[in-house]
Amino acid sequence: MVAISWIVLILSGVLESVWAAALTASDGFTKLWPSVLFGVALAVSMIGLGWSLRTIPLGTGYAVWVGIGVVGTALWGILALGEPVSVARVICLVAIVGGIVGLQLTGSGHH
Repeated sequence: MVAISWIVLILSGVLESVWAAALTASDGFTKLWPSVLFGVALAVSMIGLGWSLRTIPLGTGYAVWVGIGVVGTALWGILALGEPVSVARVICLVAIVGGIVGLQLTGSGHH
């Protein structure tokens, strides 16, 4: 059950990036399909987060969910939207990923 919770949590974190990108693409909710994508991705992401927190501790689960969303959204911004990339920005993103991995490796992912 815990392994499935982690898979759901990771997918929910990816969906956080999807809804963030759709939010930008919706142009203040003036474009229909990006707005619809935003709503669906947001709802499914939250449902997945809530479901996974039944077996993953809140602090760890939320940190992983947000971390995946932050890294995914930042990468989307760099790769698809032409946002600036710098060594410092990449180091910060790597540090976030390291923190996510560290939470799991230190056993913080189990009740």
